[in-house]
Amino acid sequence: MRLLEGHVALVTGASGGIGRGIALRFAEEGAAVAVHCRTELDAAVEVARRVRKLGSRAIVLRAELTDEDACRRLVGQAVEWGEGRLTALVNNAGVQPTQELPGMTAADWRAVVDANLSSVFACTQAAAEVMREQADGGSVTHIASIEARWPAPLHAHYSASKAAVVMHARSAALEYGPYGIRVNTVSPGLIDRAGLEEAWPEGVARWERAAPLGRLGRPEDVGDACVFLASGRASWITGQDLVVDGGVSARPTW
Repeated sequence: MRLLEGHVALVTGASGGIGRGIALRFAEEGAAVAVHCRTELDAAVEVARRVRKLGSRAIVLRAELTDEDACRRLVGQAVEWGEGRLTALVNNAGVQPTQELPGMTAADWRAVVDANLSSVFACTQAAAEVMREQADGGSVTHIASIEARWPAPLHAHYSASKAAVVMHARSAALEYGPYGIRVNTVSPGLIDRAGLEEAWPEGVARWERAAPLGRLGRPEDVGDACVFLASGRASWITGQDLVVDGGVSARPTW
């Protein structure tokens, strides 16, 4: 029996990278997957094709998640496709620009907060309205970051938004728990992607030296954590932050 057999999941930002890894791991464990993208339609179609190849149903849905109404439409479309059910939402979509804090404008700040935090709020609220009416409730998992606790230079807006995502999950866990809805976060460390080592060789080398497990993360590492939190194996886990960073955050800084 696969861990997510019979589940209907919506994964935002699933057209590539971490989102693709999450969507494919959900499919491998038996979930039907609504694959969300904003602009990368061809990539999302390819993810959906791979989901179907794994024996699960898939649909591609496009939405601009900085628009609250678009978030609600997205969730509604996923529920309609799922024949009235949505058992899991993974809020993965987001942005990670770099910018010095002294020169940052309020508009720069809002652009990151809207993409990384306000979208999480709106999608979660819409999904919870459906899940609370289901006998088995549902699960919501936000993709945060280890930068929620350990900020990096040039990431003030990103780090602050991810810290807020962690606290949103804890707050939502309190308020939605009575309806059988569990809300957690997964905080990845550095996840490998095509071209990363060529673009940032010194950063990759530093990370590999710092990680007790000696490697970068893979998208499927994050996917495994999300599968666990969405499954019955995590039925008494809510309001928690699961760090997936190869042990980097365990290393002392002194």
